[in-house]
Amino acid sequence: MQTPAALGIIAGNGVYPRLLADAARRAGVKKIVAAAFTEETDDRLTSKVDEVHWMRVGQLGKLIACFRTAGVAHAVMAGQIAPKNLFDLRPDWKTLLLLARLKRRNAESIFAAIGDELGRSGITLLPATSFLEDCLLSEGLIVGRKLSRREEEDVAFGFEIAREVSRLDIGQTVIVRNGTVLAVEGFEGTNEAIRRGGLLGGKNAVMVKVAKPNQDMRFDVPVIGVATIDVASEVHLRVIAVEAGRTLLLEKDAVIESASRANISIVAR
Repeated sequence: MQTPAALGIIAGNGVYPRLLADAARRAGVKKIVAAAFTEETDDRLTSKVDEVHWMRVGQLGKLIACFRTAGVAHAVMAGQIAPKNLFDLRPDWKTLLLLARLKRRNAESIFAAIGDELGRSGITLLPATSFLEDCLLSEGLIVGRKLSRREEEDVAFGFEIAREVSRLDIGQTVIVRNGTVLAVEGFEGTNEAIRRGGLLGGKNAVMVKVAKPNQDMRFDVPVIGVATIDVASEVHLRVIAVEAGRTLLLEKDAVIESASRANISIVAR
């Protein structure tokens, strides 16, 4: 991909938008414009970009207008939007029309429709991994001690269940222990699924997170970061298993340090 002169960042929560901005600068992007959302986007992103435009979730018309006025023809979705905000929209007319065309209203269908609407306005939505390809996990044990036979069996079982659940578009994360499914991610998101499963299973449960079978790489790509490790540590998870080549590991050094301290093994398969 040729590096665009200008890049728009549709900035959700967490560190992801800031890391993306830094990586885009290193790749030679001259101008970065952020669409930031109240009660979602970390305001520290302001120091990383040339322009930031604050708006409510659901103001698609304003988002498109900001990018077009700034001369942005390429954009990346980075960071999550809290699930509750997708049901607490105060949509503008453009978003209302978009939602009216959807038979199913979930994160995937809404984000895909937003991508299509951006395209009709001359703005190409790039893969969420753009500029961060070095953060995609390679196969193998990333950190922690080698898994026991029982843990290996739980990882294999967890992948089987997670792939089926993601195929049904329910969630992408499951928590298992000793061959039992403790929690399946639903609308609450990954962190709450970790907490629920970890509390049910006590110590040493296994988390498995996968991409969807036909993952749209423009959004909702699996991400592991320090926040994930913090939540996993709260409930004493033992293993985090993800898909190699389809999962972003953000702030690798900090993640490895946190996981080591919490005796959590991270493995990519």
